[in-house]
Amino acid sequence: MSFDEIAPNAKKVAIYGKGGIGKSTTTQNTAAALAYYYKLKGMIHGCDPKADSTRMILHGKPQETVMDVLREEGEEGVTLEKVRKVGFCGIYCVESGGPEPGVGCAGRGVITAVNLMKELGGYPDDLDFLFFDVLGDVVCGGFAMPLRDGLAKEIYIVSSGEMMALYAANNIAKGILKYAEQSGVRLGGIICNSRNVDGERELMEEFCDKLGTKLIHFIPRDNIVQKAEFNKMTVVEFAPDHPQALEYKKLGKKIMDNDELVIPTPLSMDELEKLVEKYGLYDK
Repeated sequence: MSFDEIAPNAKKVAIYGKGGIGKSTTTQNTAAALAYYYKLKGMIHGCDPKADSTRMILHGKPQETVMDVLREEGEEGVTLEKVRKVGFCGIYCVESGGPEPGVGCAGRGVITAVNLMKELGGYPDDLDFLFFDVLGDVVCGGFAMPLRDGLAKEIYIVSSGEMMALYAANNIAKGILKYAEQSGVRLGGIICNSRNVDGERELMEEFCDKLGTKLIHFIPRDNIVQKAEFNKMTVVEFAPDHPQALEYKKLGKKIMDNDELVIPTPLSMDELEKLVEKYGLYDK
């Protein structure tokens, strides 16, 4: 089975971004919005060794990761019943997990988990969307798998108007450029998870323009996100009529409707530094 045959009718998306940028929060809220408001059938495959990509969908319940079960019980012990759970609005949830701390490459857990899920038929044929939540930067082959092997055909990068978030987004764009011809992967756009820094929207729009892509959505900052997380829920479930929940609804629709997929044109380090200087990010 090729990766093209996995969930053949689903929108297959990988969501990247630097650690701590709110990537998993954005992924879960967007998935919840698509399932709740639009009644779409979806799945999240967490590719972060912290295994927190599905926590709010599952109301904080710990989920056995594919790599944990594989270590403890061997390949024959990995079953869908053990590693695939169903959460809010019927969203399927899987976590790759990773090696024991200090041992091995965490990225290899992504490759192993995806291949095992494929062999088990773990990606239903009738999915409308399949999100891969991928750790931070493209730091090794395992985390680059969705780019390199065509597992996800389109990439969205969660960023903000901060230097390190932009640096990570630019590096991820370099990864997309590297594998674009080999796998057909494309950039769908940048999601700004706002940090309320001065000139943030304008900075992000100019950054996207230089990358050759678009700012697909600007998510405003709101404390309701933290309140929902404290209650082990997405905002969509916790407060479905709140304006912040409706922002994720808008984002979900934009992703599902998006057909403007591009090969990005990453900035040089000099260009990136000049851009952030222009918006005063280095000012004290």
